[in-house]
Amino acid sequence: MAIIRIKNLLLRTYIGFNEEEINKLQDVVINVMIEVNLNHAIMNDSVEHSYNYKTVTKNIIALVQENKFKMLEKLSQSILDEIMKNKNVCFARVEVDKPHALRFAESVSIELEARRNELNQID
Repeated sequence: MAIIRIKNLLLRTYIGFNEEEINKLQDVVINVMIEVNLNHAIMNDSVEHSYNYKTVTKNIIALVQENKFKMLEKLSQSILDEIMKNKNVCFARVEVDKPHALRFAESVSIELEARRNELNQID
């Protein structure tokens, strides 16, 4: 198994449900950990069997920037669902930070994870 991390992806999106948040782009910081079986790619030095982290990053960027979210939980789950579309992903963890969401804190974050079981179902 290999672990791929996408660290501190800084994006802007519409996030929130308060009047002052609804129509205002806000920063979010996304951290992703993806566990994927890359044994075949490693053994054969094969790009075709590797996990394209550039593609998944572009998909996350599009998802975040092209949608509006009321809650961090929904945004986090949407990113997790996007990652788990790839059947080679065994496990993924997503953390989304919303800087300056609370007066006395740097940020608030939500962390969600999913694991593919032996029947290729997502838990």
